[in-house]
Amino acid sequence: MKYKRSLLKLSGESLTGEGSFGIDPKRLYQYAQEVKQVVEMGAQIAIVIGGGNIFRGLSGSNHGIDRVQGDYMGMLATVINGMALQWALEDLRVDTRLQTAIRMEQLAESFIKRRAVRHLEKGRVVIFVAGTGNPYFTTDTAASLRAIEIGAEVILKGTRVDGIYTADPEKNHNAEKLENISFEDVYNKRLNVMDMTAFTLSCENNVPIIIFDMNKKNNLKKVLAGENIGTLVSK
Repeated sequence: MKYKRSLLKLSGESLTGEGSFGIDPKRLYQYAQEVKQVVEMGAQIAIVIGGGNIFRGLSGSNHGIDRVQGDYMGMLATVINGMALQWALEDLRVDTRLQTAIRMEQLAESFIKRRAVRHLEKGRVVIFVAGTGNPYFTTDTAASLRAIEIGAEVILKGTRVDGIYTADPEKNHNAEKLENISFEDVYNKRLNVMDMTAFTLSCENNVPIIIFDMNKKNNLKKVLAGENIGTLVSK
């Protein structure tokens, strides 16, 4: 296995499956089975999940909701998604721990770096929720921050496309897939990989990012094994 410890970033929208809102149980179980497979191979994996399938703070502010209030609402949406993913994993007999950036003792542990690392060392999947715990920061930024804190070797951004293209492949059939690209080129070409704060954190701390199609069976296993899946962003 090429990557022993990794941080998997999933968007909230990915949990909707074929729908446009909420959580699709089939997609939830699909992701849980993919994670279980790599844990059984000995991978240490942490997960950061978004909340856009329930509420997105930025879009809420566009409709008159106070930005800070909206961002906190979005953080709570990530807690719901994290609890759902935890349930699916534990239903498959995968040990998990839910850690939150906002204290809520009845639901989850507060984030503590050393405790999170210890859970990973014991083979538990750690799910980080509530973003960074601060408004104005996305779950992409939370993913980069947590990856750095736990010493992850790579950030895996699971999406519905199989990597970075020279143009939007859903709109331009001539778009070419990029197998490898540098942080500098992503910045210069203004490619949409992660938000700029998250991207800068990853670049400055030399944590590579792999963008890949999470919806394709066994892709997570292949990525961690070092197969040429998706697009690798590195220095």
